[in-house]
Amino acid sequence: MQRLADIVLSAAALLVLSPLLLPVALLLRLTGEGEVFYVQPRVGMGGREFGVLKFATMLKDSPNIGAGTVTVRDDPRILPVGGFLRKTKINELPQLLNILFGDMSVVGPRPLVRKAFETYDPQTQEIIKRLRPGLSGLGSMVFRNEEEILHGSQDPLAFYYRVVGPYKGQLERWYYENASLAVYIKVIVVTAILVVRPDTGLVFRVFKDLPEPPPELRDVLLGT
Repeated sequence: MQRLADIVLSAAALLVLSPLLLPVALLLRLTGEGEVFYVQPRVGMGGREFGVLKFATMLKDSPNIGAGTVTVRDDPRILPVGGFLRKTKINELPQLLNILFGDMSVVGPRPLVRKAFETYDPQTQEIIKRLRPGLSGLGSMVFRNEEEILHGSQDPLAFYYRVVGPYKGQLERWYYENASLAVYIKVIVVTAILVVRPDTGLVFRVFKDLPEPPPELRDVLLGT
């Protein structure tokens, strides 16, 4: 049922959003480094890697510059129009093609690069491998402002691997243990709300029994 919903929703979204996607592609072609798409290997279902699609918002060699696979606020590697595309999450929309092709789902754990995936404990890794990664999910909603969170750390990369990554793993594990059509629909609805009214606390109000954030993240995620 979820796969059928994924196909219908991704195809419909590509059709409806084409008036937006085509001008963005043209704009990227004419600015920055002239690249439209960025393809990066991510861990998918079964632990197999696939190429996740994004609009190109950063310098081509970004993974080997600065903070590597971690991005912070005002990151100098971000291209002229990249900041807007990242803030609005428009840069993620090409993943609708990944969904249509079967690599991803509309809802599921966010696909990570191998090194970030390995911040999850082995048991959580095995659980997440059983799911198609998602365009949206608990981890991506809770950490919608991840760049801002990491910007406030003295060592963003270390903070990600020590605190952010492991907590994301807990959230994705919760999704696996509670996956249902109702949760699928709730994630889609909350994601849509967050696009127009960013409020991380909403996620915790809708999904009331999520794992407690670690002390380092509690205030910024819950707004306490």
